[in-house]
Amino acid sequence: MWIRIFSIFFMILPLATFGQKELEVKLADEYYRKGELEKARSMYESIAKNHKYIPQIHSNYFELLLDLKEFNDASKYLTNVIKRYPTNLYYVLDRGLLYRETGDKERMNTYYIRLITDDIRYDNYKTRIAAQYFLNNQLTEFTIIAYKEGRNASNDPNAYSLELANIYRYLNRKEEMVGEYLNYLTVNPAYLNQIRNTMQVSLTEREDLESLEAILYSKIQSDPENPTFNELLIWVNLQQKNFSGAFIQARALDRRKGSAGDRAMNIGVIALENKDYVSASQIFTYIISQYPSTNNAVLARHYRIKAEEEMVKRSFPIDENKIRSLINKYQQFIDEIGFERTTLDAYRNKALLHAFFLDEKDSAILILKEVIAHPRAPLTLKSQCKLDLGDIFVLEEEPWESALLYSQVEKTMKETSVGYEAKLRNAKLSYYTGNFKLAQEHLDILKEATTREISNDAMKLSLLIRDNTGMDSTEEAMREYASIELMLFQNKIDEAKAAIDQMMLDYSLHSLMDELIWLKASLVLQEGKYDEAIILYAQIQNNYFNDILGDDAYYRMAVIYEENIHDIPKAMEIYEDFMRAYPGSIFTIDARKRYRTLRGDFDHLDEEVKSEEF
Repeated sequence: MWIRIFSIFFMILPLATFGQKELEVKLADEYYRKGELEKARSMYESIAKNHKYIPQIHSNYFELLLDLKEFNDASKYLTNVIKRYPTNLYYVLDRGLLYRETGDKERMNTYYIRLITDDIRYDNYKTRIAAQYFLNNQLTEFTIIAYKEGRNASNDPNAYSLELANIYRYLNRKEEMVGEYLNYLTVNPAYLNQIRNTMQVSLTEREDLESLEAILYSKIQSDPENPTFNELLIWVNLQQKNFSGAFIQARALDRRKGSAGDRAMNIGVIALENKDYVSASQIFTYIISQYPSTNNAVLARHYRIKAEEEMVKRSFPIDENKIRSLINKYQQFIDEIGFERTTLDAYRNKALLHAFFLDEKDSAILILKEVIAHPRAPLTLKSQCKLDLGDIFVLEEEPWESALLYSQVEKTMKETSVGYEAKLRNAKLSYYTGNFKLAQEHLDILKEATTREISNDAMKLSLLIRDNTGMDSTEEAMREYASIELMLFQNKIDEAKAAIDQMMLDYSLHSLMDELIWLKASLVLQEGKYDEAIILYAQIQNNYFNDILGDDAYYRMAVIYEENIHDIPKAMEIYEDFMRAYPGSIFTIDARKRYRTLRGDFDHLDEEVKSEEF
């Protein structure tokens, strides 16, 4: 029995000792956490005598000695630790940290370089451990050296490319970051979307994208069989709104992949949405020519007419003969293809031309009702046609009919872009009729709309109402201004012009003055009076520089010089000054693209597009 008792005692004793040491470690850590460094140091020294506990206390104890600037004790402790654990890389790396804390950076540099080149770089695991250690201790340059030396030792030019790219991104060294991301994509093309998203956040300056573009061209020349760089170059061109350049890369990929022009079609649609109607028309013409028997060709025929329509509508004064030519083209397209989803949409476009440009509202109503009743028409298209009918009833001065149609669409298309559009039109209808409170209720909801364009329109109208009703308790000026906008919507141009001139006399000091000048400038521009339009836009830009219309007016001046007066040097001068004056404007990207186009930056791309046999 006594033998059994002694055996149990000697088994329990080490456990009790182990438990005591664990408590001491926790107590020492608690002292260190509270800043009672001397108490912590005394306990750590005692615990460190048993080398088994060094892994538990090392980080805090070594850092404590550095905090106390006990560099000799730290050196002696580190020597013993490395002797006990010679394969623990963290302890070996801590020696260099000690040199840094003593101020001997030259010795630290020599130590780490020798350690990396003699040992670490030959082992992938050690390389990653060391790199992370350096990163954690703000020794970022040594992180880069560790990865680069590891790359050299592995004879793999793409090794550690993602890690290096992320470090360069952290350091804002964009050119090196881009190079490493492209290295990574060379062997990991599946990560294109993730890297593209990262670049979109990091490459925010024009020079960044131009540099990436040059690198990608070089990559494509050296590795023409890798489509990843073409895909990325498409994205770069789209960021710069260089749709011709994007199209050239998309066209090459379509050919290589044997697709029916899908990528090119996508670029054409994006160009159309971004109002680059010339590029869009060229792209759609190419698709019609190269892929005539495909669904893309059918879509391209519709979109090419739509691009031409937008150009006609923006050429002042609007040529009625060109409008009728567009109507004929839409009808020919419908007759050849028959009634289907695409042609029904074209039929709707035709109706809007009848209603808003030829004052043939009965023809428009008949077409829209025919589309709405068609069994193959999607609900979205039917809803859009109902909104169009509502607009025509506004022209006919039947606002109750308009409100009824808008509300129907709101109800049936809740939480969709068409539903939000219906609510916006209801808000505008209330605005036109002077019911600003009801208009604001609609607009407050629309500010949170998921569609950015609708949200922006809602905020713009809301600001207009709010900023121009506070100083006039009767809201009389705002009512007069809203009635002018209704006249313009109804194409009552002469009445609107007279009302604008009268308001400018009656309310010369009102906050609506810049809005009135803007409306007058738009009207004289439509009449082809370009010099007069420039004078009015300049008045806004000079007198209301920081207001919401300041950048709009300055940009519009440059476009008139470019497209209407054809004074290219003057247009370039304004575009260049615009980019400096309004760097945050929504027009800045387009101004930069137009400036570069006029400078001839894209001439080689245009020639390549034109060289196609359409």
